Amino acid sequence: MAQFIPVDPFDLVIFGGTGDLSKRKLLPALYHRWLDEQIPDQSRIIGSARSEMDTQAYRDFAKEACKSATGDNWSEDEWEKFSALLHYVAMDATDDDADWDALKATFGKDRCCIYYLATTPRIYVGIAEALGAQKLAGSHTRVVLEKPIGTDLASAQEINDGVGAVFDEHQIFRIDHYLGKETVQNLMVLRFANTLFEPVWNRNAIDHVQITVAESLGLEGRADYYDKSGALRDMVQNHLLQLLCLTALEPPSSMEGDDIRTEKIKVLKALKRFDADAALKYSVRAQYTSGTVDGESVQGYQETLSTDEKSKTETFVAIEAKIDSWRWSGVPFYLRTGKRMKSRHSDIVIQFKETPHSIFDTPVRQPNRLVLRLQPDEGVQLYVQIKEPGPGGLRIKSLPLNLSYAENFTVRYPDAYERLLMDVVRGNLSLFMRKEEVEAAWEWVDALIAAWEDADAPLETYEAGTDGPQGANKLLWHNGNRWWAGET
Repeated sequence: MAQFIPVDPFDLVIFGGTGDLSKRKLLPALYHRWLDEQIPDQSRIIGSARSEMDTQAYRDFAKEACKSATGDNWSEDEWEKFSALLHYVAMDATDDDADWDALKATFGKDRCCIYYLATTPRIYVGIAEALGAQKLAGSHTRVVLEKPIGTDLASAQEINDGVGAVFDEHQIFRIDHYLGKETVQNLMVLRFANTLFEPVWNRNAIDHVQITVAESLGLEGRADYYDKSGALRDMVQNHLLQLLCLTALEPPSSMEGDDIRTEKIKVLKALKRFDADAALKYSVRAQYTSGTVDGESVQGYQETLSTDEKSKTETFVAIEAKIDSWRWSGVPFYLRTGKRMKSRHSDIVIQFKETPHSIFDTPVRQPNRLVLRLQPDEGVQLYVQIKEPGPGGLRIKSLPLNLSYAENFTVRYPDAYERLLMDVVRGNLSLFMRKEEVEAAWEWVDALIAAWEDADAPLETYEAGTDGPQGANKLLWHNGNRWWAGET
């Protein structure tokens, strides 16, 4: 079993404790940390929501969620021990007349207390204000905010200022689960623990960078909600820009939270803003139509909406971004995300420049690439050129030096929420966003949205089950590049 840094007993309150996030991610994550002996048995996990149920009913709810996530490793004995940590308080946390005394009665004494706001962001400030009014926001407390933090810069500032009026900045943990993935963290280790990469991690050796988060699922059942945001707000503003920051940041002075976050903010500040002309040339927005995914016919996005009114919301976006800095001048960063694409995968591709001169009669097929796979199979591949074995002349082939997590690490390793939850308990802010970071990302996204409006940017279409619209390919073609498709 892996060795973990021990933690002191803590209280964790999940506001929105009966919601989808709690069921799919938070409760299973906490149970897995219990199985790895990382949560002290004096800790308490309190679910809170408006749903009327008692503690036993909540334990039954949690058991269903955890058993589904655990599979064959389920242990009834371990569940009985873990379930003793679980409590439930039915209340509306934004109501001054809510039963706050019942919540306070579940807390231990002299310990860290964490409030996880697994709710709609619209009530983040209301919950924070209520906690302050009830004197539940002291120096021993922390609050976790799920993305999205706002829908634009103004709403993000309103949330940040409202929560910040109750909690100090070092108590606020703005979570993006992508930052908890093993491969994302390994990016820092690859760059700064190996002399091999950092000397060439710049415009002199790197031709371009691709960051893709592709999803094969559609939006049936939640299209009406999604229609108010779109791919740019939903995915680029947080997930993709976070991945870009970790790829492009300067070496931090340490792994402390503020040192890393300061360098990420510098990257966001250096991102070149879009005007109308640049938006038309360097970005593509599109919406999926009906098609075939995994052999099954699926509806187009418009058909999943409850209204017949023509939607102008993008389910796909591709962007050629530029960072105005000494390290990255002239290096394009291609960002791509979409729903109902050919397959589900997330990766960061660092494509190096071609060799300046070839001494071989046979052509070198591909430049070197470093590929970091975030999902579904986490791992790292470095593509290098080698000679194909056999007689009859010299033939060159590009093959990967492969680090597969599944093949090289036989023990189970924690998923993103498991790691991030325990970082909150420890007070480690390095994988969480600072206020200025969220707002700098929204400034860049708001500028692109405004540029789309000024340019009346077209909304392309792409068939469900494909890799997106033709316009996304053209973004790379003008530089002689193409999207990485996992080929060798």
